[in-house]
Amino acid sequence: MRDIWRPIVLIGLVMLVPIVPFVVFGDALEAWVQRTIEEQVSGWLIILILSIDILLPIPSSVVCTMAGWKLGPLAGSLVSLVGMTAGAVLGFALARRWGTPLARRLSGEQDLQRARQINDRFGPGVILITRGVPVLAEASVLLVGIHQLSWRRFLPPLLAANALLSAGYSLIGYYARETRGLSLALAASIAIPVILALVVRQLYQRKVHRQGNSHDRLE
Repeated sequence: MRDIWRPIVLIGLVMLVPIVPFVVFGDALEAWVQRTIEEQVSGWLIILILSIDILLPIPSSVVCTMAGWKLGPLAGSLVSLVGMTAGAVLGFALARRWGTPLARRLSGEQDLQRARQINDRFGPGVILITRGVPVLAEASVLLVGIHQLSWRRFLPPLLAANALLSAGYSLIGYYARETRGLSLALAASIAIPVILALVVRQLYQRKVHRQGNSHDRLE
C-alpha cells in the first residue's frame, strides 16, 4: 500500500509547486508571468534553450509548454521539435566522438547505468521510453552514442518521441492560454515528467529484481 501512496503524494506535492504562488498572489503574479512570456519568449530563444538541454539541467517540458502559449499549437510544436532534436543530436554526436568519459561528465555514472538497464531490455527503444524523463532522457542519448548506434536507427525513435512530446506540451500551453489556466499548465508540465520517471523507475526496478532472482536460481 505504501508503494501506491508514495508516488501519488509525490505527484501532488510537485503539482502544488507552481499552483501555490498563484493562489497566494493571485492575478498580479499570473499577469506578470503572461507578460514576461509574451514580451521575452521567441521561437529562436526556445530553440536555443532546448538545444543546450544536453549540457544544462533545463526543464524542457516547461519550455515546450511556454512555446505553445506563445506561438500556438502548430508553431509551438515545430519549434519545440527542432530544439529538442538539435539538443539530442548534439549529445549523440559528442558521445559517438568522445565516448564514455564525456558521457560520464555530462550525465553521471549512475544515470548511465539506469539507462543501460533499460537499453538491455528494449534496445534503441530506450529513446522512446525515456525521452520524456528528466536526466534519463539525456543519459539514454549519450548511452546509445557510446555504443555507436547508427544514425539510421537513432533518428526515427528520437523524432517520433520528440514530436509526441512537443505536440502534447504545446497543446497544454495553448489550452492554458485560451482558458487562462497558467498555473494548471505549469503544474501539468512538471507533473507529467514526474509520472514518466516513476513508470521508468518501476521498469528499472523490475529488471533488477528479475536479474537478482535469476542469479539466486543459478546459485
